[in-house]
Amino acid sequence: MLVSGRIENFKDYSQFDSLKSFNNTIEMFLADHKKDFTKGELVAFKRLVRFSAKYVGVANAKIGTLVKAINEKLNGFGVSRSTFERMLRKAKDLGILSIENTAKSKGGKGHNVYIFNTIDVLKKRKLTYCESNETLTDSKREQGDLKREANNLSKTSNNKRLNKRIGHVPVLDHTFVSNYVPKAFTHLVKCFFDNAKTIEEYWRMVKIDTYYVRTLIDEDTILHTALESFRQMIGKLKKGIVNKPIAYFKRIINKKINQAIEELPI
Repeated sequence: MLVSGRIENFKDYSQFDSLKSFNNTIEMFLADHKKDFTKGELVAFKRLVRFSAKYVGVANAKIGTLVKAINEKLNGFGVSRSTFERMLRKAKDLGILSIENTAKSKGGKGHNVYIFNTIDVLKKRKLTYCESNETLTDSKREQGDLKREANNLSKTSNNKRLNKRIGHVPVLDHTFVSNYVPKAFTHLVKCFFDNAKTIEEYWRMVKIDTYYVRTLIDEDTILHTALESFRQMIGKLKKGIVNKPIAYFKRIINKKINQAIEELPI
């Protein structure tokens, strides 16, 4: 384990030959992965980047110091320590950041050393945040199972309703979803519930829980939150935990939106 000390002691860990190449790498990384971070996490990430300018791509500031610097700059409306730590985990999982632990010379845990990686290192990584070839295969298989289960349930339920009607009225699939529903949301939900009315009902829950915060949270964040909430609901549904999917989905949305507001830098 490394011995803690001044930043000069870790300058040889820099992987960049200039500040320009470092900035270019960060820009390329964010172009692909900005969507993977919340607003608060992005603020934390960019602050760590700034602290890594002296010896390009290397920083050894304490988390408390970095969080304090952010909060002072934003007049107290910055990010929490937990937000900063989540950012570190994501950045590490995505391959842009390596973290080395240190120990004090007299014993005990020291500060961490944060080392940004070059694009070449990123390209060599076969694993990316929250996915690998194995988990992708499992996810596709699981998605197929869920889709078949959902279709079977949907067909049974629809047939019962149709039998009560006079005449046969076909159920409208996702191609009939109204334009106000984002295509990305429709594309995800249709894999499990290929029913225009059902898809629109899920999105209506999103609109209800974000009605008063749309001036604070951008549309991309709302959509990302909705997609993650639906995936979480499907996972619980498959485990048999959920009895009322739409109501459960609404509760998840509400919780995630409130969390996003708490982490929102002003």
